[in-house]
Amino acid sequence: MIRSMTGFGDASSSDTGSVYSVEVRSVNNKFLKTSIRIPDRLATLEPEIEQIVRASISRGSVTVTISCTETDEGAAQEINGPALRKYAQQIADSIGAPIESVSVAQLVNLPGVLGPPSDEESRLGRARTAIRPLVELALEHLVAMRTREGVALHDDLIGHLDLISEHLEQIAKIAPRVITDYQSRLKSRIESLVSEAGVEVEQVELIREIAVYAEKTDIAEEIARLSEHLIHFKDLLNDDSDRPLGRTMDFLAQELLREANTIASKSPDAKMSRLIVEIKGAIDRIKEQVQNAE
Repeated sequence: MIRSMTGFGDASSSDTGSVYSVEVRSVNNKFLKTSIRIPDRLATLEPEIEQIVRASISRGSVTVTISCTETDEGAAQEINGPALRKYAQQIADSIGAPIESVSVAQLVNLPGVLGPPSDEESRLGRARTAIRPLVELALEHLVAMRTREGVALHDDLIGHLDLISEHLEQIAKIAPRVITDYQSRLKSRIESLVSEAGVEVEQVELIREIAVYAEKTDIAEEIARLSEHLIHFKDLLNDDSDRPLGRTMDFLAQELLREANTIASKSPDAKMSRLIVEIKGAIDRIKEQVQNAE
């Protein structure tokens, strides 16, 4: 199943005194790249969260943002009184002022003044318990969105592939006529030259010239390979497995373009050239679209 690499998912929950939220965003990337933004006190969860992401997503640049907001009085940090008084005394002595004149606001952010809440360990335990299922739920929402966008991507790619198939059928019908037209033009030109110069031309030479031209303009193999690539591409689009398909499609798109370029270089007919230009345009759009396929 084809999925887009662009998506968004979120989830949130709360318990006594805490509110947790998780947001997951993903954009295009050739490989899987994860970026986890998490409060410092929960940094030990980062490897576990990355494993959860890798279990759900195989390709794309994924950003996970986690926030934890404390809403009760128990979240207040403990004040280290002796350290606070020592800082205040040092400041007062350095400026020659009484200790009462020193503002507490100047002191609270100094090292060692504020410590973690008394129940910090239990809070961390609750946070760890709450965040893992939220990450999993947010990833479910993300994958669901990527899947919905994948349906639109599937339909768009099928439309381009159908256009290529239709044009290729027309080219296959025109190709034999190109040789016949060349043969007629060559005979007419030679007959004109013979009548003017009075020189006879061997039929063998004429046949050899036509054979060389036919060899140079033969696109049967290219048409066959391009047709096979189209079948393969559609098989990938209709694959019901969860395996990543984007890289394979990207490679196939390059092969489609290579065969189309070869056909273009061998096509002297104006209508064929017009059809192959439209085919190459469709392939370019396919190449752009598969850059967003997981």
